[in-house]
Amino acid sequence: MSSLICGSLAYDNIMQYEGRFAEALLAEQLHKVNVSFLVPTMRREFGGCAGNIAYNLKLLGGEPIIMATVGLDSAPYLERFADLGISTRCVRQIDASFTAQCFITTDADSNQITAFHPGAMTWSHENKVADAGAVKFAIVAPDGRDGMLQHAQQAAELKIPLIFDPGQGMPMFDGNDLKNFIDLATYVAVNDYEAELLTARTGLSLAQIAERVEALVVTRGELGAEIFVGDKKFDIPCVPADKIADPTGCGDAFRAGMLFGLTEGYDWETTGRLASLMGSIKIASQGPQNHAPSKAEIEERFHKAFGYRFG
Repeated sequence: MSSLICGSLAYDNIMQYEGRFAEALLAEQLHKVNVSFLVPTMRREFGGCAGNIAYNLKLLGGEPIIMATVGLDSAPYLERFADLGISTRCVRQIDASFTAQCFITTDADSNQITAFHPGAMTWSHENKVADAGAVKFAIVAPDGRDGMLQHAQQAAELKIPLIFDPGQGMPMFDGNDLKNFIDLATYVAVNDYEAELLTARTGLSLAQIAERVEALVVTRGELGAEIFVGDKKFDIPCVPADKIADPTGCGDAFRAGMLFGLTEGYDWETTGRLASLMGSIKIASQGPQNHAPSKAEIEERFHKAFGYRFG
């Protein structure tokens, strides 16, 4: 059965500045900055949390349904999904806006200046979870604020098992909002930084959050992940990557593995290991949606890493 993925679709515009920002910015003049950076290279990537999760879930053989809002420039992205066989029937186009876009400029020291335009994400609340029909699981990933609040509430009312994935959207919510998300969710998935922010804003410890959901998943980069289920904790190892090319979208790849494991009824150790493997596969490629292993290749890599097959 399908999984509903509520979140953002975005274009990532990534530019490289060959100099150093520090040499162009004068500390004593930062109150009146007027500076331009020549960026000889630029690439545009398909991104956004919903798009990234759906892409990885499709690689595993899952059936993602994306619920998102896009703008008048969305044709290339929608055509891509059509080619990939990913459903866009719950993607709404907002003709008065652009699709969400991120503009990232990196200098020679790997410092970054980023601007993010939410665009059509602002209208995400116009989508309704009920419009997706029967789904086995849902995830609420970073999106417009009102959309995240409403989609979590709607999924809970429809009794759809829900993963709450606040990600970079967490600063939009106060402690009471986040407690409400936790109470609506079946599972919570955060990285280690987000876990610290979640506990600070809610006043709840990780153990207390875990008591309110069926599972709390905390990813810790190269240290792997921890899955808290009741009074148990599963330590999930990091799968060594072929190379470290680009971490953008690794968390989304992990969540796709988690969604697939839940949908297929795998135990938590297998689900976590598959999620970890998907993050490892992704980090070896530039951009969040440029890796393209077959499911058979993923299965073989899982077998090599863990000594058994998940399929």
